[in-house]
Amino acid sequence: MLALLHTSPLHVPVFDTLRDEDHQGLELRHFVDEELLARARREGPEAVADEVRAALDKVVAEGARAVLCTCSTIGGVAEAAGAGAGVPVLRSDRPMAAAAVAAGPRIVVLATVESTFGPTVSLIEEEARLAGRPVEVRTGLVEGAWTCFEAGDTEGCARLVAAAIDAVTDADAIVLAQGSMAPAQHLTTTTVPVLSSPRPGLTAGAAAVRAAQAQLGLCGPTDG
Repeated sequence: MLALLHTSPLHVPVFDTLRDEDHQGLELRHFVDEELLARARREGPEAVADEVRAALDKVVAEGARAVLCTCSTIGGVAEAAGAGAGVPVLRSDRPMAAAAVAAGPRIVVLATVESTFGPTVSLIEEEARLAGRPVEVRTGLVEGAWTCFEAGDTEGCARLVAAAIDAVTDADAIVLAQGSMAPAQHLTTTTVPVLSSPRPGLTAGAAAVRAAQAQLGLCGPTDG
């Protein structure tokens, strides 16, 4: 079983759909705590470290073979807390960051909340160091998009994000820092690669579950 740590209930159907499309048979267990992001925005990501650690302990006790944190703001905190969890703890945006670095040095990060910029830029720079590649990261806040998302207007959020994407020039890759921004990928006209985290993140989580099962000698490619 793969546990997913979310900071919005709107992420649950997104990952269920991706599971049904790409990873049939993978059992998902969703853990949603909106206050984690609210507090991280007010006080900084490290302020929720204890709560994240407690959440990881809970899902591991319930049988998770791996944990995927889908919130970019607290992803680094989850990875750090995962050192003592006993199972792999992944952040869903790491594969996206690696893909951005591979695309070229000029990377634009778009976000709908400012608290996401620090963790996302740091992650991209970390992946660049690991790959031995130079990067120049620029950021842009999509005004009004988060208000739409919080109100349940995911289409309005996507339209605002898509407009911000199409306004970007002189970039090798555009990174959508939050999973909630992914629907905008299908509304853009840009020729610049636009990267989001849900699909590659879930693929990494599914692989971690398979590896854990193989290590334990369990049957089935993704179940359990």
